[in-house]
Amino acid sequence: MKMGNRRTLLLLVLTLFCALVSSSGAYEEEEYEQRTQGERWFLLRHLHNVVKTDAGSMRIVKGGYRRGSYLHSPMHIGFISMEPNSLFIPQYLDSDLVLFVHHGEARVGHIYRDELAERHLKHGDVYTILAGSAFYLENRAENERLRIICSIDITSESMGWNAFQSYFIGGGVHPASILAGFDHNTLSTALNVSTSELKTLLTRQSSGPIVHISSSHDHSNIWSKFLAQEPHQKLAHLKRIVNFGEESSPKEEQSTRSLRKILFTLLNREDAVKRVNHEAPSTYNLYNRNPDFQNDYGWSKKLDESDYSPLRISGNGVYLVNLSSGSMIAPHVNPRAIEYGVVLKGTGRVQIVYPNGTLAMNARVREGDVFWVPRYFPFCQIASTNGPFEFFGFTTSARRNRPQFLVGQNSLMQSLRGPEFAAAFGIGQKRLERIANGQREQVILPSSSSDSPLKIDMGF
Repeated sequence: MKMGNRRTLLLLVLTLFCALVSSSGAYEEEEYEQRTQGERWFLLRHLHNVVKTDAGSMRIVKGGYRRGSYLHSPMHIGFISMEPNSLFIPQYLDSDLVLFVHHGEARVGHIYRDELAERHLKHGDVYTILAGSAFYLENRAENERLRIICSIDITSESMGWNAFQSYFIGGGVHPASILAGFDHNTLSTALNVSTSELKTLLTRQSSGPIVHISSSHDHSNIWSKFLAQEPHQKLAHLKRIVNFGEESSPKEEQSTRSLRKILFTLLNREDAVKRVNHEAPSTYNLYNRNPDFQNDYGWSKKLDESDYSPLRISGNGVYLVNLSSGSMIAPHVNPRAIEYGVVLKGTGRVQIVYPNGTLAMNARVREGDVFWVPRYFPFCQIASTNGPFEFFGFTTSARRNRPQFLVGQNSLMQSLRGPEFAAAFGIGQKRLERIANGQREQVILPSSSSDSPLKIDMGF
């Protein structure tokens, strides 16, 4: 071969090699960009402060349409943190709430059937508060911080000013009470108090929506001063503020009824709550529930309207999963609901697949991370090998979910195996049966062993 031909051939080989490398690199870059995009859509790590004071905070990860996609997340996930001896002042929201006590204990009071009911919440309790129902939260503990995870539905009736809207009943300079928006002459007539007393009521609070109520803190805010009084002093002060127990017209009574009941229970709890506590919904402790599924590799619990009737009104379900080191929830699909998860303990991976069979996300998650999975999208959760992996979450349906598992002894691969299913894969039926029977466990699967014919690189 002549020298010129050799050079030409070498140049062609180098060109072909560069093209292959470039093509491979472009494919890998495209795959990386796709996974990164999936993490931006399905992994919710951007927390937004809704409330932040010295006494506590409320942060949310926002739902809504994911930028650059058709995907819509119909729920915000909220994180409420309250210091010892603190109060989240009375308010109502334009969204239903489902509360889960992650740490500590709380007292919640809310309007139920036109009366005020109070419940004590402890670690693991689930409780619901409906949109428009006035409520407050109190952390009475002396040395323990309260942490609550909550679902916040995105409603079509929300005015869109923010992720959701709080309407504070109690308040002053910060936050402003909704009462402050009324003409003061109208409001003083409705409350039957002087305009000077009304001004005092509406300007004393300046500590924000979450306030300290301990005697060790500043008593200049209205809630601390109220709660520091003796019962008879509280009642006398309450009467002066809201004309409690005096004659009033039906119209005036209607306009101030919720405020009176909220304040009366806060300031003088002895009798107000007894009338309705036996009627109001009880709490449900998720940790005390027996597992709905359990094997050597972990357990899962799920709560729906058949177990806890208040979920029927909010339209949400609740679940809790604990995976042992290296184990995984079998790949599955939720045919009825969108699923949200919050990592409570440990680390792991969440894999989500697009309808076209490409990987949408393969993200490592840690404590505090929030992820969501659209309805019908295949997905699985995998525990890391360095310890248990526990996550809690909400679903957008209160009905029994009945997930469809794609792998395992109770999977579609078992139900559908036959000549039609084998033909869909382009393999023989015997070979399909051999593959389908390779996994003897169901729902929660063990980690891959060193001698397994199918080894998966988990990336840990």
